Amino acid sequence: MNTTELRQKDIEALKTEVKELQRAHFSLRMQKATQQLTNTSSLKVVRRDIARAKTILAEKQAAK
Repeated sequence: MNTTELRQKDIEALKTEVKELQRAHFSLRMQKATQQLTNTSSLKVVRRDIARAKTILAEKQAAK
């Protein structure tokens, strides 16, 4: 997810995006634990996407 795409969303959309990313991260963690995950770098990508979304969400809430 690009920062430009995230910045275009409103606060509620960002909250739902964070929740979806957290669900995806949980799913990937479970796949890794059961050794079904082949591309382990996707964990890093999703974790950074979560951080990116949370940062932009905090910026928008502070500006409000």
